[in-house]
Amino acid sequence: MNRNRVLSLVVFIAFGLSGCGTTGVIAVGALGGIAAGYYVGKDDRTIGQIADDISVTASIKTKFVGDKQVSALNINVDTYKGVVTLYGSMNKKTTEGHAMRLASEVGGVTKVISKITVVGPAN
Repeated sequence: MNRNRVLSLVVFIAFGLSGCGTTGVIAVGALGGIAAGYYVGKDDRTIGQIADDISVTASIKTKFVGDKQVSALNINVDTYKGVVTLYGSMNKKTTEGHAMRLASEVGGVTKVISKITVVGPAN
């Protein structure tokens, strides 16, 4: 993913956390009001992959906020090495498909998995 497209992405790296008996690396990303934290020592992704995944998640949430069919507040987006998983609930099955299409249009997305619960009519 082109890192120049990432706006307002801040990655903080801290070694040897004070008050902690173990050393490690923590990456914290904040993008457009969306924050995510990862303990890199327990994550097999590189810092670059984590930054890319944070960017993908933020881009998808931004698309959801601007869309009239999808409620960004009802959908959680998780990204791991380009694979996006959508969680939450929606009123219509067609809206679930629309959300999956929006997510798949974002650069860096390799696959979209839906764990969305449809609580309304099937259409």
